[in-house]
Amino acid sequence: MTAPDFLLRPVGVVRSDLRDRELAPMQGDEGAPDVVRAAASLAPGDELLVLTWFHQADRSVLEVHPRSDPSRPLTGVFSTRSPDRPNPVGLHRVRVRAVEKGRLRVGPLEAIDSTPVIDLKPVLRTDDR
Repeated sequence: MTAPDFLLRPVGVVRSDLRDRELAPMQGDEGAPDVVRAAASLAPGDELLVLTWFHQADRSVLEVHPRSDPSRPLTGVFSTRSPDRPNPVGLHRVRVRAVEKGRLRVGPLEAIDSTPVIDLKPVLRTDDR
């Protein structure tokens, strides 16, 4: 049985000084800048999970050398954070830095400029349940 296709509509787009995928940090805490995003009802200090669509990803990749290190053994992409994968969804834990004129500044975010944002979710604490 083949699963049906479905449509994702971005809720926004990343605006970043990161323009080159090869030069972007592999994780947010490795030098990624803060980024401006469209959103509402959030406040500075809030923690979010930002889901992105890695639009420059190679969707045919099934195995990678973790962290692009050829000395590491090939590993299935579902066991890594590689942006190259069958459905290139990025997951980024960020903090709201500012809310300015309907835009949200968050960081750190290692996504490159023009990366589609497909969703924002608050980080839940154990006492939020």
